[in-house]
Formats: sequence, structure tokens, C-alpha cells
Amino acid sequence: MNFLQYASIGAIALTYLGLGLGYFPGLRMNRATIALVGSAILIGLGVLSLPEAWQAIDPKTIVFLLSMMVVNANLAYAGFFQVALAFLLRLTRSPFGLLIVLTFGSGFLSAFLLNDTLALVFTPLTLSLTQTLKLNPIPYLLALAAATNIGSVATISGNPQNILIGSFSRIGYVEFARVLAPVAVVGLCLQIALLWWYYPEVRSLKGKPPEVASLQAVSGEATPVSYRIYRPLFIKSVIVTLALLTSFVLGVPLAEAALVAAALLLITRRLKPERVLSEIDWNLLVMFSGLFILTRGTQKLNLLAPFTAWVGDPAGLIAVTAILSNLISNVPAVLLIEPLISQEDTRSWLMLAAGATLAGNLSLFGAVANLITVEAAARLGYKLTFWEHLRFGLPLTVLTLSIVYFWVR
Repeated sequence: MNFLQYASIGAIALTYLGLGLGYFPGLRMNRATIALVGSAILIGLGVLSLPEAWQAIDPKTIVFLLSMMVVNANLAYAGFFQVALAFLLRLTRSPFGLLIVLTFGSGFLSAFLLNDTLALVFTPLTLSLTQTLKLNPIPYLLALAAATNIGSVATISGNPQNILIGSFSRIGYVEFARVLAPVAVVGLCLQIALLWWYYPEVRSLKGKPPEVASLQAVSGEATPVSYRIYRPLFIKSVIVTLALLTSFVLGVPLAEAALVAAALLLITRRLKPERVLSEIDWNLLVMFSGLFILTRGTQKLNLLAPFTAWVGDPAGLIAVTAILSNLISNVPAVLLIEPLISQEDTRSWLMLAAGATLAGNLSLFGAVANLITVEAAARLGYKLTFWEHLRFGLPLTVLTLSIVYFWVR
């Protein structure tokens, strides 16, 4: 190998190290800028030309992700998520009932809407609720973070890595859900059992009905307030979302269907476009684009050869996916493994999807939803430590990945 090849390999290794950490010490960089800079270095070193780099970016994935963000933003501004949580809370009268409702409610919603959105919206509401009811928020935050991860494994639209796999594999929406939805249901039951075992205070079947149709965190305090519903936007957003999910089931191409739904929601007299566009996670889209380019560069340098033998075995595929997902995050892990799986190998694609998602429960750093809940709790004075999360996340991850191994095979 010549100097440029060594430099290219070093740049890729350094980039993935930064992606795993989420930053570089002493530099103000996040995963999006790290992926973008790493891609630029590969282009500068001649590993890829600019046209090759552009062609490496999968347009269907970017369009689908962007469109789902527009749909989620409209639902959030309409008050849909607050209404959904308020409805769920009316179903229970006890700490244990609350745990069950929060787990299955957030798990179900995250199967159809991006899971990170659920974590962002539900976390402050959950904290407000537990403060008002004088409950320990930690088990409920763990339930929320894990449920958004586990629930999202059920469908292609549940999380970004599933969107990627749906684009690469061409697996139908219904077929994907038919195989992995049972895994999600069993996983949600397992997490309830673990939290019941670890936290005796959630075992109570008695309690006052939560007299909170809606709660929100205001200045760090739990304040019961009336939530606001923008009725015309609410009705429009729900109708468009239901039509979108129906189109998925009917087999309409995912990216095209989501783009049309987003376009319909952007035709409005009530919501300024700046408000919707400000809710788009542009960092995630930039990171995805950079990761596509990095993966193409990794392929050209033939750096994926050591993983080939592992990926060919179901247990090896799950293990490699789980390890990489916790080292460099699940989306980069999926993009690294993707070239090693043939488009016709449906079983391996499903295992990759399940492994990359469920491995996110292993540690605090395994998924964005985990970090969202931890940071929100810390702002209100509740400390969820790495080890407390690991005590819950490790057995949950081992159990759910074992289920995937035996079920998908």
C-alpha cells in the first residue's frame, strides 16, 4: 500500500472513532460534521471522485427520512403526541398500570413514527407526570427509552436504520412487520418484567387516577395545564398520516408515498413553513449523506473483508451488528454491513434491522432515545447512571437478541 492508502484508512478509522464518541476532544464537532469532514478527506485523497461520492448517497432514504420528519413535525405542532399520552394515562390508576400503558403506548407509536421524536416529546411529559404523582421517574424513563427502541423494530418506518434497510432490501412493509412485530411485542413484555423485578415501587396495583389530561414541563417544574390542540391542523395531520400508513400497507413505494404526504402537509395557511423546517433534523440528514460516502470509500479500499465470514452466520451477524451499533452507533453499523448482504437475503436483512435496533438498549450510548431521557432527567435533578442503565439494558438486550436469533431463523 502507498502513502495515500494508509492515509485514507487512517482517515476512515479516525472518522468512525469520532462517530462512536459523538465528538472530538477539543473540537466543536458533532456526528454530522465528523461524517462530512471524513467524506471530504476521502474525496481530497482521491479515494472517490465528487460524482462518485454524490452517487453513493441513496436518494430514497434521504427523501423518506426528510418526509417523515415533516409529518412528525406537523403532528407535534397539532398536539397529537400530547393527546395520545393523555389518552393513555386515562387508562390506568396504578404505578404498575402506568408502566404498562407507557411501555405499550410509546412502543406502538414508535412503530409508525420515528422513535427519536417520541422520546423527545414523551420524556418531559413523563417527568411531569411522575413528579405530580410523586413517583420515582427512573423506571418510567427506562421504560420509555427502551420501548421506543423495541417498538420501532416492528416496522420499516420506525427508525432511521430500518428506513435504510427497507431501501436496500426492498422488503415489503407488511412482510417486515409480519416477522418483527412479534419480536417487538415480546420485547416490550420482557422490559416490563425486568422493571417490575428491579423496582419494587412500580409493583403496586393501587393508586389515584392521574387527574392530568395533559402535563408539560415548565421551567423544570411539573405543572398541570390544558394542552392546546390546533383542531384544523390536528384533523389534517391525522388524516394524512393514516392515509400514509395505509399506503405503506398497500405496497406503495415508501419514499414516494412519504414525500406526497409531506407535500400535502406543507400546503397550509395556518403553520409558517419556518416552524416546520426548524423541526427537521438537518444534522441527521447530513450525517446520513456523509455515511453513505464513507461506506462507499470503505468498500473501495476493501476494508470490510474481515466481517464477511461473521456476517454469513446468523449468530455472527447479530453479534457484529450489536457490537458495532454500540461502538459507532446503529446507522453507521448498518451502512458498514450493508455491502456484505445480498438483496435477496431477507433473513439477514431482518436480523440486521433487529440487531441494530435492539442493541441500542444495551448501554446509555447505544441509542439517541437513551441520551434524551438521561439528559432530561438530569435537568430536573434525577441521576440515571451508566451502571443503573446497564443493569437493565444488558439482560434486556441479550434476551431480545436471543429471541431474534431463534425467531427469524
